[in-house]
Amino acid sequence: MNYIPDWNEELAKKIAKSEFINMTPDHWEIIYIIRNFYLNFNLAPSIRILIKTLEKMKYNKKKCSSRYLLKLFPKNPIKQASKIAGVPKTNDCI
Repeated sequence: MNYIPDWNEELAKKIAKSEFINMTPDHWEIIYIIRNFYLNFNLAPSIRILIKTLEKMKYNKKKCSSRYLLKLFPKNPIKQASKIAGVPKTNDCI
């Protein structure tokens, strides 16, 4: 997927629905973190970098784990979250 410049929450909800994900505030947090990361660095974070970013942002330790991200995005956290966020997945993403 390419970057979607006219991305919005309605589009994200449609993409999430196609991925069988019901968006919650926790999902939106991750989506916006990924979008902001992409806008700052012109690439989506790997899962390792996303977790480090969450840690730097002083998120609850429970939220700073791949296990937590897998609960939100069960197929592949970075691939699914990047798709919903309208950014290209990282090259590290299978």
